[in-house]
Amino acid sequence: MTALYEISKLLGSSLNLHSNIRGVLKILSEYLDMKRGTIALINEDELKIVSAHGMTPEEIRKGRYKIGEGIIGKVAKHGSPIVIPNVGDEPLFLNKTGSREKIKKGGIAFLCVPIKFKTEILGVLSVDRLFGDKVQSFENDIRLLKIIASLVGQSVKINMEIERERQAHIEEKFKLKQQLKSRYNVQNMIGNSDKMQEVFEAIHHVAPSKANVLLRGESGTGKELVAKAIHYMSPRAKGPFVKFNCASIPEGLLESELFGHEKGAFTGATTMRKGKFELANEGTIFLDEIGDLPLSLQPKILRAIQEKEFERVGGEKTIKVDIRFITATSRNLESLVSQGQFREDLFYRLNVVPIFLPPLRNRKEDIPVLIDHFLTNFNKENNKNISISPEALSLLITYNWYGNVRELENTIERLVVMAKGATIKKIDLPINIREQNFELKYKNIIQEALPLTIEEIEKTKIISALEKSGWVQSKASKLLGITPRQIGYKIRKYNIQIDENTVL
Repeated sequence: MTALYEISKLLGSSLNLHSNIRGVLKILSEYLDMKRGTIALINEDELKIVSAHGMTPEEIRKGRYKIGEGIIGKVAKHGSPIVIPNVGDEPLFLNKTGSREKIKKGGIAFLCVPIKFKTEILGVLSVDRLFGDKVQSFENDIRLLKIIASLVGQSVKINMEIERERQAHIEEKFKLKQQLKSRYNVQNMIGNSDKMQEVFEAIHHVAPSKANVLLRGESGTGKELVAKAIHYMSPRAKGPFVKFNCASIPEGLLESELFGHEKGAFTGATTMRKGKFELANEGTIFLDEIGDLPLSLQPKILRAIQEKEFERVGGEKTIKVDIRFITATSRNLESLVSQGQFREDLFYRLNVVPIFLPPLRNRKEDIPVLIDHFLTNFNKENNKNISISPEALSLLITYNWYGNVRELENTIERLVVMAKGATIKKIDLPINIREQNFELKYKNIIQEALPLTIEEIEKTKIISALEKSGWVQSKASKLLGITPRQIGYKIRKYNIQIDENTVL
């Protein structure tokens, strides 16, 4: 798990592909007892070693394979891992580089996994391990290598996009590199997982527009950070960003807080006061927990969104504003609409561009980098240099974090503040984290971080498209580039449950 943490941090810190993959192999050599390792990438119809550990430059230059040739070529062709317990007994093993002739004693096991981005095979990660006379299982090694290869695949794909643009527009190299970098990274937000990359891409596309955005997700997933990112990446960045939590103010005060009031409008209104909508003019207003908005106030909110005008409480003068609306909720608005607790027309006005924020337990590959970020910040705030032991780190990664990123951040802050020594150990963790079933959670990481079959990948893509399209099959089929009949067949094939109450 320490190797996974170090590699996640490395790949998230730089866009320098060759430096990153050299670092990956170095980390593997330190933590996996690897004798040598290679990363080979596909270029047209050839597989070429681009980086290696434990090999000379001459040996690396010999590392070229046709797709389907030898063990490495077969992994690249079929996309499935291969384990050779002893390369000396394997006739298909080519040893093109000649690097294994130096080993005089003991056997060599060869572990080889594909490097993928979603369903696209980009290359192969291979590792040599020495073993003695005893029979050895490499199941755990293969599981770890699959996760690492998935992370490497994301980094490779990003760099492939950058290189493609550079070749097409060499004179705009720097500009295009920054554009692609901004596509995959949003300031003050952390996430290398596919799910967060989708969120970042949605932010990148929606920010320049005037469209209303509805952020959906559990409490603590970072909805306010997304709202700020959209605002500060938009043409309104120089205008105000005004946030308001609809659940934090008593119902009787909500109208005055949002729309303001005139002097004498009610007892205690000794002066005129501007509301949040007026303060947000020429900027963005972020209405959090919009699902808790009282039904009685919703018509006035709807008018403000549609007409961009309203009156203060106790006033007759119509005030016109230029506002972008971003709203957020952790509730099921479709269910509230069906129950008559939320106006359907208001829902449609807010739900122009929905963005779904995944819970932290569904993107566990981001946890190591988040932990490192919070640990660095709280060490600096408290003038400390606290580290986390590998055992404690493993438990933090496998915990399900039902309070999401907010709970993780608060936990790391508490651990740093209350640390008795220089290292946070298992005993220092909250009891609910340190007493979890580690083996079960570790299996869940493998299952969630890396689908093992094409069918699982396809099912995940279909569910994602359905969620993005409000579970409307015709819209989801367009996103996937297939026909409504085809998506209907696949929904039945994979037994995907459609909640009729969520289909509008």
